[in-house]
Amino acid sequence: MPTFTYKARDNRGELQESSILADDMIQAKATLKQGGLWVLDIKQIDKTEKKEIPEPANPFAAGQMSEGQEQSSEVKAGFKPASTEKTKTTFEDFLTKYQPITLKDMVIFSRQFASMVEAGVALLRALNVMTDQTQNPRLRKALSEIRRDIEQGSTLSDALDKHSKIFDRLYISMVRAGEAGGVLDKVLNRLAIFLEERSKLTQQVRAAMTYPVVVMLIAVGVFYAMLTLVLPTFSGLFASLGSELPAYTRFLISISEFLRSWYMLLLIGGIIAIGWALKNFYQTKQGKFTIDFTLLQVPVFGDILRKVAVARFTRTFGTLTKSGVPIISALDVVKDSADNEVLARAVEAVQSKVQEGGTINGPMSESKIFPPMVTQMVAIGEETGQLENMLEKIADFYDIEVATAVEGLTSLLEPIMIVTLGGLVGAIVIGMYLPIFSVISQIQ
Repeated sequence: MPTFTYKARDNRGELQESSILADDMIQAKATLKQGGLWVLDIKQIDKTEKKEIPEPANPFAAGQMSEGQEQSSEVKAGFKPASTEKTKTTFEDFLTKYQPITLKDMVIFSRQFASMVEAGVALLRALNVMTDQTQNPRLRKALSEIRRDIEQGSTLSDALDKHSKIFDRLYISMVRAGEAGGVLDKVLNRLAIFLEERSKLTQQVRAAMTYPVVVMLIAVGVFYAMLTLVLPTFSGLFASLGSELPAYTRFLISISEFLRSWYMLLLIGGIIAIGWALKNFYQTKQGKFTIDFTLLQVPVFGDILRKVAVARFTRTFGTLTKSGVPIISALDVVKDSADNEVLARAVEAVQSKVQEGGTINGPMSESKIFPPMVTQMVAIGEETGQLENMLEKIADFYDIEVATAVEGLTSLLEPIMIVTLGGLVGAIVIGMYLPIFSVISQIQ
């Protein structure tokens, strides 16, 4: 009976190398598969000829060869790559390099990947399937490289860490904690739920703000068109009447002339320069803190931003601690992943106190960004040993609070936007008809 040497991974992704006796290659693969192993490579040892006969790692890899092998076979056969293939390759490389990976892409990947691992599918096989099914070319390439690293003996967290622009510290920390605790399937499921909740919150805010933004753009567009296209036609008519125009009409004509002059280019350039300066200022730590602090003081909008920050903090912190990440490490990840510098500094103060042996709720209560209800529930969670559950309850509560606040803001902004649009149009119409009323009064 021939002997086969093999390399395979079990359901936990650990690499195993050994040998097996079987009648043929098919029986050897079937025996290993029944034992819960995913075959990476299998070779038959011929004792008479003392050489190894290689065989493809698995059915899915049959017929595949490396880029260098494909090139050599093409050279031997005398084939030349077509120009269309070059164009296609160049376009795919462009997409792979610059295609953005959205939160929706990460949600879909995380949910499918977590479902497969939780169902008992081997890690490499799950990555194989996800690589084939992923539509985003940049994410597909990253998954292919991650799969290759795992085949070479790397852990999933270390493979993900090489693609930190796609998988953030939160993602990698949770996966590493899952690997250390032997609960990778549960951690991936929590991670998928976390990203789904985060995506849901982002979509709620974005959907609620779409209508006011669209109405405001329409209002500005209509106002600009009437000032630059309609009003100049009437200004020529007013000049032919020979009467003095009202002050309000002259004011509108002056605005129209300014919008149609080269001074408008200077204004646009100034706005772009200010925006660029604010963007660079926001990249600095002090600038980010100053702008975030100012935004939190804005009526109505500041309250919504505060609730969004608290919801994101509690959801992230609770998910990390429940997945087995130590509190100090979890706070460090939350601090770096926070989108608000005011919240990040508050978390940094909490982290310092915890390192000194203090509680979490103490420095949280001293910070102005956390409402009293949050600090009280955190204190109860610390006393009862149910901090993770308390953090999740706070996150659920503030998700509802954000949705309610955004809906209320939308209901308030809708009539304001309509009145604003009507007011802008009406202001121009009044300015155009005032001279006519003046001429009629003079004739009478």
